[in-house]
Amino acid sequence: MPSLPESFVLIRQGLGGDVALDIVRRIPTRVSRLVLIGTDPLSEPPQAAVSREIRMQAARVGRLADAILGEVPPNCLADTPWRDEVLALVSDMAMGLGEGVYLRQSRALQRRPDQQKTMRRIKLPTLVIAGACDTLVSLRRQEFTANLMPFGTFTVIDHAGHLPTLEQPEAVLAAMETFFNGPVLLR
Repeated sequence: MPSLPESFVLIRQGLGGDVALDIVRRIPTRVSRLVLIGTDPLSEPPQAAVSREIRMQAARVGRLADAILGEVPPNCLADTPWRDEVLALVSDMAMGLGEGVYLRQSRALQRRPDQQKTMRRIKLPTLVIAGACDTLVSLRRQEFTANLMPFGTFTVIDHAGHLPTLEQPEAVLAAMETFFNGPVLLR
């Protein structure tokens, strides 16, 4: 990872959070702070992998929009006046990326490793942000994630579900500003 700066803050959501944990595992001294949003760092349970396989098959036969709706159903977001707009934005982004990207990301989610060992070793300030109404990654799972890390902090965003950065961007920004203005830990 030579193209990365010597020191940087890593902010990732969902599957990107799993990638971030792998980056921290590989180059822990280069990441100064970590923010995980709606991230599930545990292996995918078999039942969830089977459901994902069904959605992947739908995408392969030309029903990518249905597969996306299965990945991000309306009930995983908070019941706000802009929920339909957020769902439409997510669908547009996914459709724009296409079936190939959807299938690769789905396969990565199915095969993601359990990151508990990595999280216990992370010795840097970490903020875990969860939407209060997230039904895809439970608050309990996300709080568990924060508690596994020696310098983990857990923040819940009210009136947000699985995509708090789109549902309540101002609240997410405020949480990150508070975190970034906190004390810097020496390693």
